[in-house]
Amino acid sequence: MPDLDAEDQKLVTLARSARARTGAAEGAAVRDTDGRTYAAVTVEQPSFRLTAVQAAVTAALSSGAEGFEAAAVVTADALVDEASVHAVRDVAERAPIVLADPAGEVVEVLQS
Repeated sequence: MPDLDAEDQKLVTLARSARARTGAAEGAAVRDTDGRTYAAVTVEQPSFRLTAVQAAVTAALSSGAEGFEAAAVVTADALVDEASVHAVRDVAERAPIVLADPAGEVVEVLQS
């Protein structure tokens, strides 16, 4: 699997720790174009559901982020949820999305 630069590895670490801390199905992190990072986990409520990536994107956008450099999701699933991909691509068409397993091993890097 591809080696990540230190900043993208940091996203995986943040996503992994958020997932572990809450016991959620997924953890995610995004880095905005100012270098700020936002981490979140899957949110499942009776009235709505957000993937971890959607939650991280929401946190970033509500904090004023105007674009993303990269995103990462840590999950046991073999694929990144389509809704997660769309959440990133709505804001940053070319930002890589790193998929890592629960151990933090990179499974795939989705490019535009």
